Amino acid sequence: MFEAIVTLCLVAAPGICRDVLMPGHEAATEAACLAALERAPVAALPEGVIAGGPFCLPVGEALGFDEVAPGVLVHVGAIAEADGENGGDMANLGIVIGTRSVAVIDTGSARWMGEAIWRAVRARTGLPVSHVILTHMHPDHVFGATVLAEAGAKVVGHEGLARALADRQENYLASLEARIGAGRLIGTAVAPVDVAVADVVEIDLGGRVLELRAWPVAHTGTDLTVLDRDSGLLFAGDLVFDVHAPTLDGALRGWQAVLAGLADIPASGVVPGHGGPVLPWPEGAQDTARYLDVLARDTRAAIARGERLSDAVAGIAAEERDRWQLFDQHNARNATVAFTELEWE
Repeated sequence: MFEAIVTLCLVAAPGICRDVLMPGHEAATEAACLAALERAPVAALPEGVIAGGPFCLPVGEALGFDEVAPGVLVHVGAIAEADGENGGDMANLGIVIGTRSVAVIDTGSARWMGEAIWRAVRARTGLPVSHVILTHMHPDHVFGATVLAEAGAKVVGHEGLARALADRQENYLASLEARIGAGRLIGTAVAPVDVAVADVVEIDLGGRVLELRAWPVAHTGTDLTVLDRDSGLLFAGDLVFDVHAPTLDGALRGWQAVLAGLADIPASGVVPGHGGPVLPWPEGAQDTARYLDVLARDTRAAIARGERLSDAVAGIAAEERDRWQLFDQHNARNATVAFTELEWE
């Protein structure tokens, strides 16, 4: 198989380039791929790049997915901070295959990951990707979506997602560039949200219905879960963590309340945003709930003692350190967010 490629180089640094996939032009032979390219409309270039090509190459490397239930595949991201080695591959991603179309759940930190997801789908089925579902606004879950949107998928997210990404994309992209490198990030942008979920939405992939539910402010202000009714698996995004220390970017009390509400969903298992890939349900949320309870308890105690935020942070939830990886990278910020919220109770 062959696929269509365009080489994009940074205008500000012409020596930094990346071969970028043009989805939808795959063919069994190079000649057929080139013929498909001739019929393709000329795409607008992202700002700040110059292009060479397009041309056709043998299909590149796909992202690795494991089938966790019939027609349900999960990619497990690294339990790590984004860096040049992992290229931002740190979150769990999903593929759900129906009889008519495919849905992708979360897309990683950069366009290269969306390209690798596309290849993984094409390696398993010729069905179109009809929907790409983003569980929340954090960059390790959203920035691979553009390539799937170019292939015809509708981008689905919480009703607050578009605004949240518009407000944060500049900072998110600058941080990712510093961590994974400008070259790895070439072609990465925010995909427009086509379907904004305010409550509950159903997506029928053909013989397979996904139930999407938007939640109040919790882990973030844009949390969305996906229940595959066929397998019973719940994709919880970062409302549920495993191994990787939880990160609080929303409201502590709201997250505790949402976890209580999630427990009522009749799921057979849960795919967390990190770790897993599949945990028992509802037991799989217990570690996250315990951490949040300890965070709240210690924060309230520090406030009751009259401690200043700067003095309190080091001790809040310290007993949880040995239970989580990346604890020291995230707990202090969680404690700061919790303190700021709870001091006004």
